[in-house]
Amino acid sequence: MKFRRMSTISLDPRLNLQAIKNPPNQHGVVLEEIEGLLRVHKDGNIERPPIIPSVPSTLALPHGVTAKDVVIDKFTNLWARIYVPSHPGNLPVLVYFHGGGFCVGSAAWSCYHDFLANLACKASCVIISVNYRLAPENRLPAAYDDGFKTLMWVKQQAMSEPSEQRWWLSRCSLSSLFIVGDSAGANIAYNVTTQLVSRDPSSLRPLTLSLKGTILIQPFFGGEARTWSEKYATQPPTSALTLSNSDVYWRLALPLGANKDHPWCNPLANGVTKLRDLRLPAIMVCISELDILKDRNLEVGNALSSLGKRVETTMYEGVGHAFQVMQNSQLSYSRTQDLISHIKAFINQ
Repeated sequence: MKFRRMSTISLDPRLNLQAIKNPPNQHGVVLEEIEGLLRVHKDGNIERPPIIPSVPSTLALPHGVTAKDVVIDKFTNLWARIYVPSHPGNLPVLVYFHGGGFCVGSAAWSCYHDFLANLACKASCVIISVNYRLAPENRLPAAYDDGFKTLMWVKQQAMSEPSEQRWWLSRCSLSSLFIVGDSAGANIAYNVTTQLVSRDPSSLRPLTLSLKGTILIQPFFGGEARTWSEKYATQPPTSALTLSNSDVYWRLALPLGANKDHPWCNPLANGVTKLRDLRLPAIMVCISELDILKDRNLEVGNALSSLGKRVETTMYEGVGHAFQVMQNSQLSYSRTQDLISHIKAFINQ
């Protein structure tokens, strides 16, 4: 899959058409920017400089791991990269959503390819890494829709067992399915899980019966009122998520006119009553001590726990947001190995 540098949209909410590309260097005023990752121009042009390389599925895999890209929906260009270790037995399945504030990122990014290939190997699981549509061209709920569509695709493959998917289907147990993601991907994992368990169970069988858990790694939630960690947490200059960047991502990802107390952003905005009746699976919340999202992650985990949901919370000390894919220090590497060990324990309990 090629990494797309640039695409063009209309920001006029009355239009659902892509604008005609303007000639290079004539895009004018920049309305929103995440330095090095994203520029949104007034004329509707979106730039995503390839600061993180995209790599093929076959690159530098751990011994015994096979990976391939599969098309889920050719009409929306929805695809996934599937990692399969050569370990014996029926392996758990993790449907994984990458981070990037809903606006950047790819299942082909080298940092995710390395992390998920190693996770598949060390935690003995099959991983389906979803390349969902990005905002602002495709605002929420597009990413949630792609996540749900992926689960329905997994169910369809399991029921029909097409020969072209046997290479991974024969290695896994769909009675042990987990929905996983980090940062914005964890937000997607959470909202896809709530959507899944809110529907008529009979329409999704056997999928709902096989959903064993949801893993939220530094979940990207927000709110109009700032938390203590958002206001005061000391961030290194190279932090993967700053408060100003967080605000930009939400402005570009939420439906036009919505604020950060929209339930997709702030699941606690309307209180916890609506969450009480959700038949949620076991949830693992992974929190970074130096992350501006630390307090929100703790609040959501504590709220779900107070409702009697099965919640396992782990704090990773001394590291910041997205440490598991940045790994720019010995400490972050060590904490990543801890995270992999904790995920392995959670999916095998």
